[in-house]
Amino acid sequence: MKQVLILAFLASAALAQSNPAAQAARQWRQQHERAIIDEFIALLAIPDVTRDRDNIERNADAIARMLERRGVAARLVTVPGSNPVVFGEIRTPGASRTIVFYAHYDGQPLDPKEWATPPFEPVLRDKPFQDGGKPIPLPAAGQPFDPEWRLYARGSGDDKAPIAAMLTALDAIRAAGIKTRSNIKFAFEGEEEGGSPNLEKILDANRELFAGDLWLMCDGPVYQTGQQQIVFGARGDTGLDITLYGPRYELHSGHYGNWALNPAMMLAQLLASMKNAQGRVTIDHFYDGITPLTPLEKRAIAQAPEIDPGLMREFWLGSTEGAPARLNELVTLPALNVRGMASSRIGNQASNVIPATATASLDIRLVPGMDARQTTSRVVDHIRKQGFFVVDKEPDADLRRSHPKVAFVVVRGGDNAVRTPMDLPIAQETIRVVESARGPVVKLPNMGGSLPLTSIVRPLGTHVIVVPIANHDDNQHSFNENLRLQNLWDGIELMAALLTM
Repeated sequence: MKQVLILAFLASAALAQSNPAAQAARQWRQQHERAIIDEFIALLAIPDVTRDRDNIERNADAIARMLERRGVAARLVTVPGSNPVVFGEIRTPGASRTIVFYAHYDGQPLDPKEWATPPFEPVLRDKPFQDGGKPIPLPAAGQPFDPEWRLYARGSGDDKAPIAAMLTALDAIRAAGIKTRSNIKFAFEGEEEGGSPNLEKILDANRELFAGDLWLMCDGPVYQTGQQQIVFGARGDTGLDITLYGPRYELHSGHYGNWALNPAMMLAQLLASMKNAQGRVTIDHFYDGITPLTPLEKRAIAQAPEIDPGLMREFWLGSTEGAPARLNELVTLPALNVRGMASSRIGNQASNVIPATATASLDIRLVPGMDARQTTSRVVDHIRKQGFFVVDKEPDADLRRSHPKVAFVVVRGGDNAVRTPMDLPIAQETIRVVESARGPVVKLPNMGGSLPLTSIVRPLGTHVIVVPIANHDDNQHSFNENLRLQNLWDGIELMAALLTM
């Protein structure tokens, strides 16, 4: 895989010279690396967990000032109870269209104890931490940064890097005297990692402000080979939590084993009933109504570089679910995932007991043609068919005594999947511009993860294309999140090209 990455980098480096804005961005970056990183580190140092309202507002204010320092009119847009969306606008005389650049500045929750260094004290390392990377000082102004160095902090890869890349690209094209051709808007969200509960409300209440012919969503990683990718959609997301019940309190497993129902065992059996050994979901009607891929989308998947063997080695996997189908095929299908389970204690803390409860948290990835509410309803129907009496609030003693098996199910809200047709003229133009900056790109119908595309498309009636810049191994959503510096440098060139398309 390393050889493929090197070849892809060399190809993209050569072809980037064909885009004047990308070339200008490279020259600007090479002259200002320390200033770029200093500004980025200052932004990363502001805690950004979605529910931390005070610090979220500090982030929003800081980003608005970053825009204003570049002469971009900025404002914070909210609805009651929401985190701000930072809005910026560049009006281009004579422009006939508007392009909106999206990123989010909030980050996932975290436990600082899991991090090698504090998550909001950015640290530069000479290579990935898991490969023995050591902290190193920042080079002096005018000294180059090794592009393989990693910057560690929450939000470094997901998703403050695109904000830094966009604003640096803006500096670069202005210094080179290159003009924008479209009206440009920026929309930086502060709730994406919380499920974007207010994004659609904000956009719906401010449709004219956020209107655009195309939204470019700058979130997520590049292709696993290191090549730039363009993604034309994302899977939707929903989920539910299931709690099963045994005795009122934990019982001695010797005295009451084989007699009192064990909720952990029941939960394992219930979850096993939902998927077969090949990873196919066995819930009735789960796959009904799915919109098939177009011939163009199928061709794009077939043309994408093979990555499965390399990823299996990297992730220490001896087999994969759904084989022989490849990863790029499988992420165009819906998925049901157990994202966590809990019941009593394990390891040295384990007791010889029958647990009182067992809980599992499920997430479901949706594809076009599926509806979030209908899908979770089918899962609940499946639970009933396994003999459980399903309730939507904590059951009391009388209810638990009245039914052999009780399941308390909490359904989370969700978004449906969205795909932009790959053959639209604006989609084809975006491909050409990205290739002029980054060389041959990988084009995929959708990514496996979920993004708030529906919350944008539904109120605005626009199209969304995803152009990510982070490295695929950035520990997104986990501890020791990081950004490979070359990905930031490449992202600056990419954003310069897109800003001038």
